[in-house]
Order: sequence, then C-alpha cells, then structure tokens
Amino acid sequence: MSEDPREVIRLSRDWLSVQEVVDSVSSSSCGAISVFIGTTREDQVDGRKVVGLEYEAYESMVQSEFSKLCDDIRARWPSVTHVCVHHRLGWVKVGEASVVMAISSPHRHDGQLAIQHCISQLKATVPIWKKEVYDTQEASWKVNSECSWSPGPDETSSESQNLK
Repeated sequence: MSEDPREVIRLSRDWLSVQEVVDSVSSSSCGAISVFIGTTREDQVDGRKVVGLEYEAYESMVQSEFSKLCDDIRARWPSVTHVCVHHRLGWVKVGEASVVMAISSPHRHDGQLAIQHCISQLKATVPIWKKEVYDTQEASWKVNSECSWSPGPDETSSESQNLK
C-alpha cells in the first residue's frame, strides 16, 4: 500500500513537541523513523555564558527552500516517505529544543542518512538565523559556516558580530 509523501515545515514561537513531529511522519509502510533534536546548549564564549538563543527567519522563503531540500532528499534516498521539521523562532532558553525533525522510510539506513543530510542542508540553505545571548546581556549573531552566504575567512575576523 502506497501513500502520498508528506513534507511539513512549521515555524513556531512555542515549545516543540517531539511526539507531534514523530506522529506526522508515521506510516504503516515504514519500519523506521529517524529523528534529530537540536537543543540550545549552555556554552562559554570569550568568558561569557550563553543563556539562550534568539531565532529569526525570512518566513516567506522558508517553505520554498524547504521544498527544494525535500526534493534533494527524495532524489538521493527515493525510499524516504515523509519529512517533518519544526523549528523555533524567538527566544529559546538553554535546554530547550530549537529544531525537531523526523524522516520515515521503510528501512533505517536511508532515513538515518537523510536526517543527517536534512539538518546539514537546513542550516546551509533555509533562511533561519540565530543570535546567542549571554549572561552579560550582550548578544552575538552567529555565522553558520555551512551557509552559502556566510562570509569567508577573509571577509570576517570573527565568527560573529557583537551587539550591545
């Protein structure tokens, strides 16, 4: 029994439900659901502690870039059945999920490869940006080295531009 593939992307300012993402890719024809959860980690940057991240997106472009990403995933792994990504916008404190994604496939191998590719390419091509906020009340936009429009090493002396 075949079902039409689903592709879901959702941007939310609310807490992300892993179960909702998993449920959205569940399929009786699939024996594997591969999941990735990206969380905000407490980090030290130049003696400052990260207390959270602030996410922004070019929302009108996110869906079209996500659709291209799904087309790429399906070209590489034709057995992938469903793809779902939920990404936070706004404030995400340490310990909370920033992104939850799941991919279903008949067997685990393709789904696991596809989920790794999905997070790497999401960061590289989908217009979502993050700003680290520190315990000093300073903030810093983070350059994603995977992103095609990121400045190269000759164009910037640091990974970020500090904001006060």
